[in-house]
Amino acid sequence: MTVLIRILKFTRSLAPYYAGIMIAAAVVTAAGLAVPFITGRATDVISGALGNAASGGGAAPDVVSAAIGSVILLAAALLAVSLIEAGVGNLGGYWGDVMSAKMRTILSTRYFEQLLALPQRYYDNELTGTIVARLNRSISEVTNFMKSFSNMFVTMMLTTIAVLAISAWYYWPLAVLLAIAYPVYLWLTALTSRKWQRLEGDKNGHVDVASGRFAEVVGQMRVVKSFVTERRELSAFSERFRSTEALTDEQSKHWHRMDALRQGVLHVIFFGLYTIIFVRTVLGFFSLGEMVMLVQLMSMARQPVTSLSWVVDTAQRAIAGSKSYFEVMDLDPASIDGGGSRPVALEQGNEPGARGESTADPESVSDSTPEPAVAFRGVHFGYDDDANVLSDISFEVAPGERVAFVGESGGGKTTLTNLLMGLYGVRSGTIAVAGSGSALDSLRREIGVVFQEPALFSGTIAENIAYGRPEATREEIEAVARRAAVDVFVQKFAQGYDTLIGERGMKLSGGQKQRIAVARAMLKDAPILVLDEATSALDTKSERLVQAGLEDLMVGRTTLIIAHRLSTIAEVDRIITLRNGRIDEIGSPAELAASGGIYAELLALQASPAKSDRKRLRELDVVG
Repeated sequence: MTVLIRILKFTRSLAPYYAGIMIAAAVVTAAGLAVPFITGRATDVISGALGNAASGGGAAPDVVSAAIGSVILLAAALLAVSLIEAGVGNLGGYWGDVMSAKMRTILSTRYFEQLLALPQRYYDNELTGTIVARLNRSISEVTNFMKSFSNMFVTMMLTTIAVLAISAWYYWPLAVLLAIAYPVYLWLTALTSRKWQRLEGDKNGHVDVASGRFAEVVGQMRVVKSFVTERRELSAFSERFRSTEALTDEQSKHWHRMDALRQGVLHVIFFGLYTIIFVRTVLGFFSLGEMVMLVQLMSMARQPVTSLSWVVDTAQRAIAGSKSYFEVMDLDPASIDGGGSRPVALEQGNEPGARGESTADPESVSDSTPEPAVAFRGVHFGYDDDANVLSDISFEVAPGERVAFVGESGGGKTTLTNLLMGLYGVRSGTIAVAGSGSALDSLRREIGVVFQEPALFSGTIAENIAYGRPEATREEIEAVARRAAVDVFVQKFAQGYDTLIGERGMKLSGGQKQRIAVARAMLKDAPILVLDEATSALDTKSERLVQAGLEDLMVGRTTLIIAHRLSTIAEVDRIITLRNGRIDEIGSPAELAASGGIYAELLALQASPAKSDRKRLRELDVVG
């Protein structure tokens, strides 16, 4: 019931549909209840006419005519009732279909909205496929249940109340037996559902994990095939579903064992009901028509009870499915986020922090430092409860300055950019960004990013370029495409910029995807640019083309570069080297080349012909 109430609260805008469906169900139920009375009356009219004929040696013509007229009217009444049932029933069914579709839209949209609001930490620990499977399974089960429940609830309630009242009117022991049947059946159903729900939850867990892995494998099929792991993946996938078979076996045995008990109890009670009706008819307390009417009512009384079994089954699936749905909906983004401060606006007149004095030449920093575009001041950060990844990070980047970050793999370079974009909160210290405003949205609008992995979406080339500015004109899209050398390969496609690139740009090469990513950042035209190893995965030819686009993109922008290839940072203004999560040196390329620090070591390793030095360079995840 709690789940039902929550769903109704989530979908309160559908109240007119709920009301319409219930009114239609009430009309259909009333029409159905009229049938026993009509057939009972018809039975009495016919039996009366036959009785007169048998006792008098033949019925008088006027009696026969009256009987025929009555039964024709009663037949017409049955026709009218049937037409009402068909018409209003289908109208209610139509409302139910529309309500179900609208409910799916509401629940799916709310789920997606919640996912978009959850912080990056949530996605660090969740399988994408599991998230998608939860959407498909949970919402389907909930909407199917609500559609059935809204159609059947009023029918069951009105039928139950009406049958109890009519039975009590004719003979109160009938109502007493029915009043016993309903709660006993409900109690046995409740006993059944406890274990059933637990087993259903276990099954859903296996299905979600299998579905999550399925999505991963489909998305990484080239890796699976190249490592010849098809059989292993299939075996693990099959094992999950075999586990659901064992759970289903236990679940089904329990359900049908309890259902046999419920049905047996129900049959015994209805045996008593029919016996009472038949005996009292023989004793003359009920007419033949009343007997027929009461027998039909008892059959109608069975329907809510037996339907209850089906409703409970779908309700259990909905409850089990909705648990995972509401687990996500109940997540508090703030608690998952882990706290910590995000970047704040850098106001004019702030007291400058340590811009980052070069260890090579402290005198190289001017006293008249302009207001920075980006400032890290005493920043400490670590993931979850782990040790700090970054410790006491302090530096400033002037407007229009190009700064590269160099260090060993895992040294915290990419983490710096994640903190700059507010994907995680720092444990202590502050990050300030000029013009960012107070909200994360305004911060991220100030920052353009080109990642190592282009991360394109299915759709056209034009749509991907305009992802950050969907309102951009075709002329603007093509202009940045030319600057990023996208037009070089686009003109080879028959559909040009309207070419569909497939999921994650599977139809394009790495260099082509990266050039689209550069064009996307160009069109965004943000004042701060982050290049997160943007050319490290490219071949030499592709790197030259992308690098040319990046050089154009960096003009007039404050640029932070995560360096993988040393050749890409020779022209930066300053280099910041990281060692063990701390800043080791800050200075120009020329200064750090002579300082004997990490950058100088990497340059020496790059120039060395020795295999051991080249191996060491690869271990540091840096190439020349």
